[in-house]
Amino acid sequence: MKLTGYYKLNTKKEIVWNALNDAKILKQCIPGCESFEKENNNTFVATATNQIGPMNATFSGILKLSNIKINESYTISGEGQSSVGFANGEANVKLSESNNTTTLSYEVNIDVGGKIAQLGSRLIDGVAKKMSDYFFGRFADIVSPIIKENSTEPEKTKRVKELKSNFLNKYIYSFISILILLLVAIFYFVLG
Repeated sequence: MKLTGYYKLNTKKEIVWNALNDAKILKQCIPGCESFEKENNNTFVATATNQIGPMNATFSGILKLSNIKINESYTISGEGQSSVGFANGEANVKLSESNNTTTLSYEVNIDVGGKIAQLGSRLIDGVAKKMSDYFFGRFADIVSPIIKENSTEPEKTKRVKELKSNFLNKYIYSFISILILLLVAIFYFVLG
């Protein structure tokens, strides 16, 4: 599947470029990222846990930078393995600047396999779009936040909301609720 998009950032492209190569910033942009280590100038090792449909998957993988044109573009590609399948893909990222505003445009290609692929292409496409939008939107929020001027003080507006996996919470709370209902039913019938 192919996804495209762009963000306008009110900063110089050199600043955006440096952020695109900063492991600490990239870690904050990956949904569910637990670790993000820089192996060398062009390779990162990452672990992230995300909910994909009914599955909570922890992916471990390697991200590599290639086709590097400093302050202009690069390709970030990666592959991750999980107990429920695999995902691999690449994002071509391009920067262009006009009047101190940098346009970050991206084109993402993603492939999945294993149990995840059995969830259906519509669900996978939706998750992939959500994660791509989150990654680049979060990156834009960090590098060039939108600041709204109001009467008292400036306020930062977020392009994207932070994604958190609610898989465990949803199922744990459901399990506890069912357990409580069963206990109430048992007490009602046994004691009543």
